[in-house]
Amino acid sequence: MTTIRRFTAEDLLHFNSVNLDQLTETFNLGFYFNYLARWPDYQYMVTDSQSTAVAYIIGKAEGTGDLFHGHVSAVTVAPWFRRMGLASLLMEVLEKVSDQVYRAYFVDLFVRVSNQRAIEMYEKLGYVVYRRIIGYYSGEEDAFDMRKSLSRDPERKAMIPVERPVYPSEVVLTD
Repeated sequence: MTTIRRFTAEDLLHFNSVNLDQLTETFNLGFYFNYLARWPDYQYMVTDSQSTAVAYIIGKAEGTGDLFHGHVSAVTVAPWFRRMGLASLLMEVLEKVSDQVYRAYFVDLFVRVSNQRAIEMYEKLGYVVYRRIIGYYSGEEDAFDMRKSLSRDPERKAMIPVERPVYPSEVVLTD
């Protein structure tokens, strides 16, 4: 049995078992505190029956005009809890917050091009590869910027792919 709940500052002291994975981007504590303070609606934790962290998602709202969107900064599941639908559930929660609370046009995320399982999961959830970002991960590995339109984008304009790859310097990241 698992429980999904809002992420708290105390969780930062207990989620290392989820973060210790080669595909999980780990950030400094200030990063997580900033997200908790600025976008509390976007931070969720999944715990098991012993209240141990087994998955989480962190995100934010960013952009302006028809580029205003929800962004998935990290979603990860402990290896022993994978393939149970937890990541999909967390994505659904973030999409709902983006759509209903923030009235965003779309949700986007970056994923390593080598992370085929994650890409397949996102595609099953309705995401498309919007563009490829060359050397996004420490200059060593490319990322796919994947997007899914929400109710404010019924024509799905946000999902029309960019034809050419871009460099990180071309990606406008806003808070």
